[in-house]
Formats: sequence, C-alpha cells, structure tokens
Amino acid sequence: MRQRFGERTPRLKIVRRSDTQKGFTVLPRRWVVERTFAWLYNFRRLNKDCEFLTASSEAFILIAASKTLIARLTR
Repeated sequence: MRQRFGERTPRLKIVRRSDTQKGFTVLPRRWVVERTFAWLYNFRRLNKDCEFLTASSEAFILIAASKTLIARLTR
C-alpha cells in the first residue's frame, strides 16, 4: 500500500470507558472524529454508500473534505 499524503502514518489510540464510570462523560479526542464525520455527512452523495469502487468513494470524501476546508479558509 502506497502513502498518498506524505510520509506520516496515522496513529490509532483506542479510548475506552472505565468500568466504574456511570452516565455520560466526554472522552478525550473522540469529538474530533465525530465532528469530522458530521461535516462529511452533510454532503448528499456521502450519506449512502452506493459507489461500486472504493477509489470513487475515497475521491468523493476528499472532495467533500476539500470543500469544507476551503469554506472555512474563505470565511
């Protein structure tokens, strides 16, 4: 598998709830992923996964992320 975005590799850290915890508490850094998915699902084409090829799904995700970033930069 080739790297597309430089030489950085993504780091995955699993954040688990403690067994003694009751109720809702915000877990660290989880909100970043949930917020990003919420932004991407605002695009109609990404709401349902109807693409045949993975490459086309990836392309639409990159387009949606680029459009979101450009909108934020032009504010």
